[in-house]
Parts: sequence; C-alpha cells; structure tokens
Amino acid sequence: MRTMPKPRKPENKGLPERWSKRHGAIYYSVPTGLEYKWDGKQLFRLGKTAAEAHKAWSEKLEGVETSKTIGQLLDRYSHEVIPKKAPKTQGEQIRQIAKLRAIFGHMGIDEITPQDIYQYIDKKEAKVSAKREISIIKHAYTKAVRWGFITKNPLKGEIRFDEESERETPRTRYVEDWEVDELHTLLPTRDGNDSTLMLQAYAWLKEVTGMAKGDMLRLRPAHDFKDDGIHINRHKIAKKTNKETVYEWTTERRAAVDYALSVRPVDISPWLFCTKRGKGYINEEKGTCSGFDSMWQRFMKRLLEETKITERFTEHDLRAKASSDAPDDESARKMMSHSSVAMTRRVYRRKPEVI
Repeated sequence: MRTMPKPRKPENKGLPERWSKRHGAIYYSVPTGLEYKWDGKQLFRLGKTAAEAHKAWSEKLEGVETSKTIGQLLDRYSHEVIPKKAPKTQGEQIRQIAKLRAIFGHMGIDEITPQDIYQYIDKKEAKVSAKREISIIKHAYTKAVRWGFITKNPLKGEIRFDEESERETPRTRYVEDWEVDELHTLLPTRDGNDSTLMLQAYAWLKEVTGMAKGDMLRLRPAHDFKDDGIHINRHKIAKKTNKETVYEWTTERRAAVDYALSVRPVDISPWLFCTKRGKGYINEEKGTCSGFDSMWQRFMKRLLEETKITERFTEHDLRAKASSDAPDDESARKMMSHSSVAMTRRVYRRKPEVI
C-alpha cells in the first residue's frame, strides 16, 4: 500500500518542497547524497525572510535543466525571477504562487490548457486577484520556453479578461479644491502628540509635485534638495531605467518643503518625513510603510469627523489630483514620472474632459 506523505505544518504551507521554517529562519532539507553541494550540511540555512531564501537558493542552484511539473516550474520562477522584483512585490507574488501551486502544482508542465485557467478564474470570488495570479503563471510559462522546458507557451494569446468583474477598474475619486482646503484646517490634538501637521505638510508637497508615496517618504533634504530642484529616482522604475526626475523649484514647492522641515519631530533626521525617533517610514526589506499607512487612516478618520469632508480619499488620490490639475497630458506624464502618457490618462487624469 502506498504511504501518504505527512501533511505540512501550517507555517510551511506555500513554501517549496523540502523547505521549512525553523528557529526564525528558512531551511532547506538537503537530499541524501547531495550534501557536498550544500557545504556538507543536511539542513542548509537559506535566510531569515522568503526573499533572502530564494536569493540564496538561486545562487546555490546549479542549472536545473528540466521541470516535469508546474510546481517545479513555479519553484524555479520563485528562485530566479521573484528576487529581482521590489520587496513588496516579492511578498505578494510569493503568496500568489502558493495559491497556484496548491491547484496546479501536481500537473505536468505540458498538461495545462486555457480551460484549466478559466475554471480557476470562475471558481474565484475575487476575480481581479485571480487575474493577477494567472498573470504570474503565464509569465512562468514564458520563462519555461526561454529555459528550454517547452517549445511553445500554451497560454500565450489564449486568455482573455472580458467580463467587467475580471477587469481592474481605475479609481475615479477626484479630490476637490475645497476638500484640500478643509484638510489644512484640521488642528492638532490638544496634547500636540499627533501627526496632523506633518501629514498636512505631506499633503501640500504631494499637491505641488505629484510624487508617489514611496518617493516622498524616501526624501532626504541633504541629498535630494539641490539648487535646481528636488531630485528623485523613481523607486518603482529605478532598477529598470535609473532615470532621474527633477521637480524644479517654484514658490509653492519651496514653501511646502520649508513647512515640512519646520514641523519635523526631529530636526536632525536625515529624512524629510520621519518618526518621533527620527527614523524613516519605509521598511526597505519588505518595501512597506505600515506605520505611515496607519497614521494616514487615523488622519482621515479625523477629517471625516471634524471637517466638512464627507467622502474618504487616499493619499494616492492626492497624487491623482496633481496629475488631473496639470494643464495637459504631457505635463501630467512628466509630473508622474511615467514613460508613456497612456498610464497617466487611464489612471491619473480624473477630471472630465471639457469640450
């Protein structure tokens, strides 16, 4: 009688085969006879985080020549492709791959059909999330062709997202001028132990630059503020193009920066927007800023309770407002640091066209 494999522990679900979490890190259980390839160890420490583990695995792996199952293909994709992406994207896609592996992992790499993909989508309530997961497996199959596992991608050009529920609809919330005025009327709490002034400074600078949240929270006055303006390397695209954007000084931009500097909780912090201990808000390892996000939610709650604002908006909606208020599409594109105007028009230009 065939022995069923032992079920994986909850903390190890979603990890590649022979990986496990132990003592606050991720380890690889080396197959018998292959210890010489893994520094003579039976249990090889890959790293503390999933990103570190995949990077270590990729460096150690010696040319896997073929993948027999989709699970093995997804493993190689995890090891070689995901570590090259932004930390936040890595975390999201590792979770998405775990879902894909649970359904398709046992299948042969040449067994999948477009019908399998459509059935996967149909069974998912969150259609947009399903679309993102399918995008990963489609890209993995594109890589499989490049790696020589298959000669043709069976999914290329075969998957269509036509239904409204399957399409990702851009936000349309436009923040009106009077709402911005209301935002700046909010007073700090009586004890003064809140972030009201800093968030108002943050909103002001975003209004006059349109910078993305990740770029604004990485601003360092001594490094990024120069004679001709504010210099940034878009964090999302820096690894691809290393293209620098300069926001030239205007009276409004200088005033916004001066105000942000004046309300910092720590004057000597290297960051323009910092915590009460002078630290930055970005967790570079994970690519997240959960502390800042929580602070914004509390700020918005107060705006709804204490001002005339009745509809919630995100700090990203303020970025869209800056784009929407630009005189033309090309000016908006430059402000958003986009490579093409199509994305600017579709997502960030939210005012109705006046004919």
